[in-house]
Amino acid sequence: MNNLSLLLVNFRRKRVRKILTVCSFAVALFLFGILAIIHDAFYQSIEVAGADRLIVQNKISLIMPLPYSYREKLKQIQGIDLVSFGSWFGGVYQTERNFFMQFAVDTETWSGMFPEFIIPPEQWKAFTEDRQGCIVGQGLAERFNWKLGDRIPLKGTVFQGVWDFNVRGIYHGKRPSDDTTQFWFQYKYLDEQSDLMRGYVGWYYIHINDPDRAVEISREIDSQFANSPFETVTATEKAWTAAFIKQFGNIKLLLLSVGGVVFFTLLLITGSNMAMSIRERTGEIGIMKTLGFSGKRILFMVLAESLIIAVTGGGIGLIMAKLFAMRGDPTGGFLPSFFLSSRNIVLGLTIAILIGLGAGIIPAVQSMRLKIVDALRRV
Repeated sequence: MNNLSLLLVNFRRKRVRKILTVCSFAVALFLFGILAIIHDAFYQSIEVAGADRLIVQNKISLIMPLPYSYREKLKQIQGIDLVSFGSWFGGVYQTERNFFMQFAVDTETWSGMFPEFIIPPEQWKAFTEDRQGCIVGQGLAERFNWKLGDRIPLKGTVFQGVWDFNVRGIYHGKRPSDDTTQFWFQYKYLDEQSDLMRGYVGWYYIHINDPDRAVEISREIDSQFANSPFETVTATEKAWTAAFIKQFGNIKLLLLSVGGVVFFTLLLITGSNMAMSIRERTGEIGIMKTLGFSGKRILFMVLAESLIIAVTGGGIGLIMAKLFAMRGDPTGGFLPSFFLSSRNIVLGLTIAILIGLGAGIIPAVQSMRLKIVDALRRV
């Protein structure tokens, strides 16, 4: 009888116990997949942030505006080759549960500032020619089944009234992690229709020609507007995004803590089940050694059985997590980058293999060292 046949025979024993152990791995790896997705959703924006982009905001708070006149002053600073800006709108579509980011943007510079967003030229042209035009991300369009030419009403919260927009373009991201759930419309439309932000913008985006000078240029910007009614604080897009995420707390520590507890518990459960299974087969192991099975062969078979359980359950759990992620962001726009990457799938399988080895190594070594006399004495 070859090793594969013996493995299949052993795997079919105590089926309820085996199924429950496999299910434990499946649940644990499904949870790992969800935690990995949440982690990437929070931190992916830091990784893809432009190294050559700075964000200038009001020193008091992001919700406080900056004068539109700062635009020309920023252009005059050496090392800056493009200045753009945006303003938060905060409208409601149908119901408050339909959350997505809405920005009033500068149509002259926005597309040049963010080349990672792909917009057909004819759609961008149609957007700039329509004061009520808007551009939506592919993910947002798929979420609400929007298409070119649709009329989208948003109920203002900060800016009162009902604002109507025409979908003139749908943008795509170059990378899977690019946020395609945003809604852009013309700043001129907001400036004309509301006195609240007339002459002001929310924040500025700065493109610099030398990323190594980011700190120097940031200091120069802030010093220029120091002691003014609208002081600024400037940071790289990466640093700004990291600081924004920190407002939610230590997400990474929380995810690592939950994941660590789950996998440690899984290791104990699997190790206990493998030890129990080997203890029940002590007599059989003695007979196998009597028939000529070497200790290394028995060691391999016990480890292989543990690995089969781990990989089977882990694979099922990761497939479930992948299918769950393919349904899209379940938070209604709070985690726009919601997908399970190939890197995390490989990492999950690696963890499952390591747990399988860790759970099976002690019973396997004990089986290898078990003497024939001691094994048969327990029959």
